[in-house]
Amino acid sequence: MFNVTTKSMQWGEETLTLETGKVARQADGSVIATLGETSVMANVTFARQQKPGQDFFPLTVHYNEKYYAAGKIPGGFFKREARPTEKETLTSRLIDRPIRPLFVPGFKNEVLVMCTVLSHDLVNDPDMVAMIAASAALTLSGAPFMGPIAGCRVGFEDGEYILNPTVDDMQDLRLNPDQRLDLVVAGTKDAVMMVESEAYELTEAEMLGAVKFAHESIQPVIDLIIDLAEDAAKEPFDFQPVDYSDLYADVKKAGEAEMRAAFAIADKQERTAAVAAARETVKAALSEEQLADANLGSAMKKLEASILRGDVVKTGTRIDGRKTDEIRPIVSETGILPRTHGSALFTRGETQGLVVTTLGTGDDEQFIDALHGNFKSNFLLHYNFPPYSVGEVGRVGPPGRREIGHGKLAWRALQAVLPASTDFPYTIRVVSEITESNGSSSMASVCGGSLSMMDAGVPLKSAVAGVAMGLILEEDGSYAILSDILGDEDHLGDMDFKVAGTEAGITSLQMDIKIAGITPEIMEKALEQAKAGRIHILGEMNKALSGAADFSVHAPRIETMQIPTDKIREVIGSGGKVIREIVEVSGAKVDINDEGIIKIASPNGEAIKKAYDMIHSIVAEPEEGAVYTGTVVKIVDFGAFVNFFGKRDGLVHVSQIENRRLNHPSDVLKEGQEVKVKLLGFDDRGKVRLSMKVVDQETGEEIKKEETADE
Repeated sequence: MFNVTTKSMQWGEETLTLETGKVARQADGSVIATLGETSVMANVTFARQQKPGQDFFPLTVHYNEKYYAAGKIPGGFFKREARPTEKETLTSRLIDRPIRPLFVPGFKNEVLVMCTVLSHDLVNDPDMVAMIAASAALTLSGAPFMGPIAGCRVGFEDGEYILNPTVDDMQDLRLNPDQRLDLVVAGTKDAVMMVESEAYELTEAEMLGAVKFAHESIQPVIDLIIDLAEDAAKEPFDFQPVDYSDLYADVKKAGEAEMRAAFAIADKQERTAAVAAARETVKAALSEEQLADANLGSAMKKLEASILRGDVVKTGTRIDGRKTDEIRPIVSETGILPRTHGSALFTRGETQGLVVTTLGTGDDEQFIDALHGNFKSNFLLHYNFPPYSVGEVGRVGPPGRREIGHGKLAWRALQAVLPASTDFPYTIRVVSEITESNGSSSMASVCGGSLSMMDAGVPLKSAVAGVAMGLILEEDGSYAILSDILGDEDHLGDMDFKVAGTEAGITSLQMDIKIAGITPEIMEKALEQAKAGRIHILGEMNKALSGAADFSVHAPRIETMQIPTDKIREVIGSGGKVIREIVEVSGAKVDINDEGIIKIASPNGEAIKKAYDMIHSIVAEPEEGAVYTGTVVKIVDFGAFVNFFGKRDGLVHVSQIENRRLNHPSDVLKEGQEVKVKLLGFDDRGKVRLSMKVVDQETGEEIKKEETADE
């Protein structure tokens, strides 16, 4: 019934298996990839006809994690998987980016790639398994795909690169000083197609070494996919790109001069209007048949690309007049919003981000429900890209894949410089509102986020800046690497290469290629040019930082204290009675975790002190020889009982009240009176012994023996 084909190999510490022919046989390509005990099914389907008038490639990638894969039932009321999680969205983008450029140019039929996590062993991350399964399914499907590709994850510990580190190794790198890198690389047999990373100030050489290590490590996987395809691939789909060379020749003849003049305009809005006018000039010169041709859009784009690209490579001068390594003018401002905890406005040319930092308490941490377990995050970064930022109208809704991806890139870039939660026990939320865009707004979010957090008083280890690099690679091998690319250079170029970091090293690297990959030589040059740009931007940002920022009066103050774990129950009390009383009496927020770490938060320092003292009185033990202020709670014939340490009482014997004989303690004491006492110790039965006569009742100072003797 089944025609099953299976291929396996040892890959790193685990066995990688690819299987096809048993499941989802009606899909054009279906592969189940298994690494260890993590299994992902990838299914590919593609339309045999292009939709009329289609002028873009409609590729859709969906990565879905099923909770049953880890033996879990989803939370929430409906108890089923709902909208995509951030991890699912980011992984869908991760798979889309390296496979999209590898479809035959001109192919615009709809393609759907669905990756479903079937089993997760909590050791091997399913995202790389999904990428391999998707590549294998595409290779088998017969679609005009110039793959295969493969991907892997790389760690970096003690100067050694680690292939496919475990999920636990990559979890919250900020708390793992030994592990300095979480790098994902995808590539073909010959070249790297995509890079995504979170790094902890790696040098350019270390980062380049990691990319090379990854590319070498994926070669056996590519060979395995080819081996599978030789036995199980379907006949290639008969696709011939449409020849629109005649149409392009007419478009070029009608509009090259006007289009070239339009691209010579430096201002974005003026240039956009001039390009639109040049397009209308072209259309006016074409026949009705040519205007109806579905390839007219492609011909227009080809003309625009040839003008922009050719001029840059030949002259070294870009459309806005800059040299290839020149950064646009930068203006950095901080503290521009009076009631926020921290704010910054970062402007680089025609790209601008208004970035705001808010500090919260432990109650504000984000709960993340993932296949490998539930955990909290105390650093949030949200990126918003409204239509007005590019002078357009459009629908506004929940964040899309692009906004989630750009926000995560900025989040990764800033992670490396955050203080430890033990040193700065706040939840940090950074929101980047992109108010203008012509070039990398994610890197503007990195720069603005760094400034904004510093303005909020967050003790970052150092400032972080980011720069977007571009590439124009001509057919003859000549190329130009562009620093701080414009939107048009991104749109018509061959590479989007974003590098963020401090003066000491790289904290995040993301690369997307629109061609069949780049050489190590080009990547090395791009990294060095990006470093120069990053150092320049950091220098411009420093002009906005005159020194350590004052902590906002509107932000909560947080003080932490550690108590023994066996005292947690006493602080919380039955049904939370004690901790509720502490909150009500002090006015501060109190958060306690299972390790006995207590965070006390309030804008009012007195409230924090009051809560601290109340908790301390519950958990601390009285110290022998120490002097305390107490209250007389009961008078008896032989002395007085004094409440001196939280709810702890002790006896002041009548002989210890004053340095004279008393007929009765009530001669000098009354209930409710405040007194100063010294803890003498404990009797044989553990009862507390206190003394008043050795303490000056006015000052609270202990009276020395010599003074007592003189009296």
